[in-house]
Amino acid sequence: MSSQPQPADGHESGLSARDTSILDFEREWWRHVGAKEEAIRSQFSLSTARYYQVLNAVIDLPAAVRHDPMLVGRLQRARDARTYSRAARAFRSPERGAGSPPDEESTS
Repeated sequence: MSSQPQPADGHESGLSARDTSILDFEREWWRHVGAKEEAIRSQFSLSTARYYQVLNAVIDLPAAVRHDPMLVGRLQRARDARTYSRAARAFRSPERGAGSPPDEESTS
């Protein structure tokens, strides 16, 4: 838990109750029994994909940073690392294989 006192409803911090619940869940999800995906469905009634869409929007809010700067920073770094990794795979040049055009030197 953060060392700063938090408003009970989260509205004074600029976050909705759901946004605050999502951040709290991310801080302590490993304490839940079972898979994270099951806990997401049971606690938030959201699909996993929708939950992560909402989470990504929440961690971009300045109010989320004020609520728990260490958690939000960690989540943003993890997201940025995944985005970078995905982009690196997408822009990597494919290895030459059977379907590749021949080199100009080999056709001469």
